[in-house]
Amino acid sequence: MQREIIWTLALLVLLVASATVGSLLRARLPAPHRGGETMDFLRVVTALLVTFAALVMSLLLASELTAFTTASHDRNHYAASLSEIDLCLKNYGPALDNERQLLRGYTAAVIASTWPGEPLPPGAEHPDISKLPLTGEAPKLGDMLNSVGLGIFHQQPTDTFHQTLVNRCNQLYGNLTNGRWTVIEDAHGSLSTPFLAVLIFWLMLVFLSFGLQAPRNLLAGSIIAVAIISVASVMFVILDLDLPYGGLFGISSSSMRHALTDMLAQ
Repeated sequence: MQREIIWTLALLVLLVASATVGSLLRARLPAPHRGGETMDFLRVVTALLVTFAALVMSLLLASELTAFTTASHDRNHYAASLSEIDLCLKNYGPALDNERQLLRGYTAAVIASTWPGEPLPPGAEHPDISKLPLTGEAPKLGDMLNSVGLGIFHQQPTDTFHQTLVNRCNQLYGNLTNGRWTVIEDAHGSLSTPFLAVLIFWLMLVFLSFGLQAPRNLLAGSIIAVAIISVASVMFVILDLDLPYGGLFGISSSSMRHALTDMLAQ
């Protein structure tokens, strides 16, 4: 089960439990503790907790959305870099045909390993991806890309045209390797388990105070239920965006597939 589902379900259970405990405590508190002054003071404290929790969650959502958008942009840029260096290898001529085949195989393997739930890319042979990680560095793929770079570096053209092309290919290869590491780093989530635990604790305090204040009737219970579902849905979105290559909002493979299609068409 994916992390975002586990944490969201845990949050739902804990918030329901917190609100229920607050409602039970309200029923058992002596009358002096349920007076107007006490409730007014509790409302002030609750407003402070709600404001703080809402501020943290809104900033967290904005941060995760920005990181997700950046990761998507980096993936699209990386796909364009693959297509661009393949065109450079093609323009150089038959001497770099093996490197072009390696690049195609590398691109197909990246697609197959990063999006294992999607159909395999047709038209290009690639190594076995069953043991490759979904995210992070894959040494086998790094070796394939390194072989492409070595093939370019070993070229020693004597004419100006091919010398210009090999310099261009070397430059594109350097940009490609930088883009690869950027994509790898983008895939790592930034939310830590202790931080999530503390945030959930704050939310539990908020709903505990809601339970203490809310009258025990169907309408009040329904309002608290809607609030719990709303908060849990925001938490789900935050957690899903934190891991950009999985879940409901995962980055699409379309840019990489378009790049591979361009390589095979040339």
